Amino acid sequence: MSSESEPTSSGDNLLQTPEQEHGSSRLRQLSPGHVRKLGLTRKTRERRDLKEDENPEEKARRHKELELKPLYRELLYTIAHKMGKPSSAEVFTDSQLHQYIQETFTMTESEHSSLAERVQSTKPPAYCLMATVKEAKEILGKDISGFSDPYCLLTVMEDEEESRTRRSRAKPSKSIVKEAVSNDKIYQSDIKKQTLNPIWNQTFILEFEDIAGASFHLEMWDKDEEVSLTQKLEEIKTNFSSLKRMIKEAKKEKGTDDFLGNVVIKLQDLHCTEDNWYNLEPRTETYPNRGQCHLNLKFIHKERDGTLSAGRSAYINYCGILQQFVQAYISKQQRAAPWKGALCGEAQTLLELYATQNDLSPFLQDLAKWVAYSKLYQSLEVDSSVLFQQLTSVEYHWHQQELPYQQKQELGDSLHGFLQYGLCLVAKYRDIFPPTPSATPKLHTLLRILVQICKTKAFQKLNPAQFELHDEVTDALQTGTQEWFTIKKGLHQPMTKDLSEIVSALSRLIGEVQEDVKHNKVTWNRVFVSAVQVDVFTVVYKQLDSLLAKEVRETLSLIEGQMEQALANSLFPVYLSLQAIHKEKAFLQKRGSLIQLTNFQEGFREALPYWLNQAFSTTQDRVERAVQVDQLQPLQSGAVPIKHSSSAVDLVACIQPVCQLWEQLSWPDPEEAFMLMVKLTEDVCKIVVNYCHTLKERVRVLSENSDHGRAINMLCVVVNDLEHLRSVLSKLPTQLNWAGLRDRTQTVIGESQFHNTLPSQLQQAQSVLGREIRSALDTLGKKLNTDIESHVRNMSTRRRIPSKSTEDAADPLMRYLEKELHYMNENLVQENFNSLLTPLWNNSVKILYQVATQHPQQGGLMVFCQRLLYTLQCLEQCFSAEGNGLPTDTLHSDVYKALKAHLTHNSLSSWQLMEKFLERKIWEQNVNSTEKYGAVTLLASYSRSDQRLRVEVLNAVNLLPMDSNGLSDPFVQLCLEPSHTFPEVEPRCTRIKNCDLNPLFEETFEFLVSQGQCQAPGACLVLTVLDHDTLTTDDFEGEAFLALKAIPGVAGECKGDGLSSQPEAVPAQIRLPLMHPKPNEDSILTLLESRRGEREAQAYVKKRRQREKQSRDGIQP
Repeated sequence: MSSESEPTSSGDNLLQTPEQEHGSSRLRQLSPGHVRKLGLTRKTRERRDLKEDENPEEKARRHKELELKPLYRELLYTIAHKMGKPSSAEVFTDSQLHQYIQETFTMTESEHSSLAERVQSTKPPAYCLMATVKEAKEILGKDISGFSDPYCLLTVMEDEEESRTRRSRAKPSKSIVKEAVSNDKIYQSDIKKQTLNPIWNQTFILEFEDIAGASFHLEMWDKDEEVSLTQKLEEIKTNFSSLKRMIKEAKKEKGTDDFLGNVVIKLQDLHCTEDNWYNLEPRTETYPNRGQCHLNLKFIHKERDGTLSAGRSAYINYCGILQQFVQAYISKQQRAAPWKGALCGEAQTLLELYATQNDLSPFLQDLAKWVAYSKLYQSLEVDSSVLFQQLTSVEYHWHQQELPYQQKQELGDSLHGFLQYGLCLVAKYRDIFPPTPSATPKLHTLLRILVQICKTKAFQKLNPAQFELHDEVTDALQTGTQEWFTIKKGLHQPMTKDLSEIVSALSRLIGEVQEDVKHNKVTWNRVFVSAVQVDVFTVVYKQLDSLLAKEVRETLSLIEGQMEQALANSLFPVYLSLQAIHKEKAFLQKRGSLIQLTNFQEGFREALPYWLNQAFSTTQDRVERAVQVDQLQPLQSGAVPIKHSSSAVDLVACIQPVCQLWEQLSWPDPEEAFMLMVKLTEDVCKIVVNYCHTLKERVRVLSENSDHGRAINMLCVVVNDLEHLRSVLSKLPTQLNWAGLRDRTQTVIGESQFHNTLPSQLQQAQSVLGREIRSALDTLGKKLNTDIESHVRNMSTRRRIPSKSTEDAADPLMRYLEKELHYMNENLVQENFNSLLTPLWNNSVKILYQVATQHPQQGGLMVFCQRLLYTLQCLEQCFSAEGNGLPTDTLHSDVYKALKAHLTHNSLSSWQLMEKFLERKIWEQNVNSTEKYGAVTLLASYSRSDQRLRVEVLNAVNLLPMDSNGLSDPFVQLCLEPSHTFPEVEPRCTRIKNCDLNPLFEETFEFLVSQGQCQAPGACLVLTVLDHDTLTTDDFEGEAFLALKAIPGVAGECKGDGLSSQPEAVPAQIRLPLMHPKPNEDSILTLLESRRGEREAQAYVKKRRQREKQSRDGIQP
């Protein structure tokens, strides 16, 4: 017994974890009678060999003799007596397998030959086929009831037995096994009563001598038992359909079993392990479909030589072989990537053969893999998914099969040890699993393995202690965080006792903590929460918060009362880092406990004035340097021009840090925060005002030796700089979040105090900018206004017949404006350019109006007004710039509208004025709805076929009495106007109706006029109602104006010949109220009257003036 115990012990040590090697005695005491509490045994220990002072060469030699050679002999024995085909697709010869194990175990050729000879001299094993009959389905029903009582006969037949059986049979027989093999080689299963789907789950071990030519036979029979006549008659009554089966039973000998089918498989065709459904084959053609039988077949060894590995168990040998194969595979790969469980084909084949021959269950195989892989995980780069897969397999088999006591202990110790090791890795997760895409999945898989271990029934059975993985992981994280902080604190210790060095060391430590908090929130927290439901961010943050708050308090206590500018500057990054860390508290899941860093700002109150002073002085210096190097030239020209200079850009960039300082400080006290905002706003406004003064001085210096054009250009750039700065300054309340500050200070700062302080500061700075911009624009506009007035007044010297055309007369002004405005547009930003355009436009319109109204009313006025109107239109196009200049509302001022109306009328010819006059009369007629002076009714139409205008005067009503008798003698005069459009058409008159105020005329008149004449501007039919007097001039009753375009047949497209295929228009009855003109109120008549040299105009004015004198509207009541 003593000779066997030592190898067994050494074999057990092959797959022990580092914890087991040095703590196996302790774990053995705790298991199974004592409870394992993993929280007490978490720290890993360093590995030490049993004999630390042993020579390495002697140690390697002893390891080879005691550990490797026994395993090597086992593998040689396995190859020599292998049976069945491996499950892998690739097939290896014996020489290939020998070469592989020789390389894997580093055996020399002589060692291989010596060990091979010893193996050949050993006794061969007994070859066996382990056959498990699991179940059958859909077999034949041979009994009267329609069911069968099946059982199975199993045997292995050699070639001689089978051939001898065939020769002895004179005719085909259903039975092979019963007649060919002796009863001691036939194995029979249990009989399952009355079923067509029997379940056995019985295992038989069938020995054979040679696999070549041997075959496995299984026959299934229906057990036939004698039944009484009374029972059979009862069955006939209940089931008449079984009569045929009863007749067949009567013919059969009593006690003869029925053949149900058989399965014959050549052993050479089998794999090492097979688990399949096989069809039950008939011996004859009767009932070919006989169902299926589920078999598990495996080749095993019996009486295997136990001296090869000094009596160690097959399981221990399997563990050692597996570990040797894995180590050889990993070392041969020589890759940085972790091992993912793959093995070469030779290793898989040998492991399968050895496990099969020694009848190692899948449970023991997976247990060996778990133990081996969990140990390798602690020393080699093994992918965590490999362990997870093996753990899942062990848990599956735990529910299917019972383990021996020794293997149970090994499994419990392995799970316990791996949990210890895994928690140690969790404590050092920062170093082992950095926040990289390749490392975090490994941490996630490790945590899943720990969770799966705790969930397994095996762990719960073998470790019955109350164990909460969540608490253990939290404890590991806290311990690891404490150790990590201590290490970092030691690395960043100040080299001297200088205060600046102490602050710098604290800043570096806080930077490390800030980075760690960030990684825990962004990367590691997701991993821990998804795997073990542990909020690592909250655990770590609270731990670091307590540790860091203590360090900050100690450091600030050292510098209290010793503040200076340099020390305050070194404290600012410390403040910012603490601020960033403190803001992360918003992501904490459990906020019950108080955060130690709350109100940490109070410790920095002494440094705050130094920070503000540093920000202001630094910004002011940068702004002054920016102006000193500014050449006052636009930064960029082209498609997207930048019209301000470099100093404006630099100023905005310099102001941004001052604004960012407010956000960085995030001062918690509302009242102090308001005072801080007042100081920052005051500093910004002061910087802006100083910039204006510095920029003006820079313009003065650069303009001393520059020409006028260069000086104007620089002035444009200065205006753009100030405008750019004004736009930036207007955004200051948004940048500094005044609205948010107002919400915070509502309880401590009054509304009036808030608005009277901050906005007033900003308004003062903006007013300074506005004054400077207006001053510069006024300087630019003075010269332009003077030149425009000179050009416009030069045009007023043109008299009756100008020596130049209208275009030539306006050309100098337009060329000047185009040049100057183009220059200003290129050198001014849009806001300032528009500010310059508006006064220029208003001044130009004002000058034109003065010139137009001051021109004497004499000959040449029309031509002169046409020239001024053309000039006004050109100016409007120039200043609007196709929608890119001044808007229409600005252009169309009241002065512009009055000027345009004046010039438009004075630019028209006399005929055009007459047409305008008649169009106005037609409009007055259409809007007049009263019949104060009576009305005239008529029928009117136009015939395009003969170009005739037909007018039938029907009647007149409600006429005014003109005679002394209170009546009138009315008649209607019809006239087509204007006369220059109808020069050949004479006026027509109706008959006189005596003593009638509602006369009925019913007279028709035709006018031969073309459609084009009827559609001419102002074309109308003027109806004048007069009272006939024999001795004196006829009295004026009233007049009406009918637009010819409104008469049916006139509207529409004019044909060349005046003919149309359209039907004749239906006459329309029209009622026209009579009107009286108002004396001296028509501007068109006044304008016509001023044109003394035109007879036609004077005659028309005389006619209309006469009508005004006859008008009753001129009589005052």
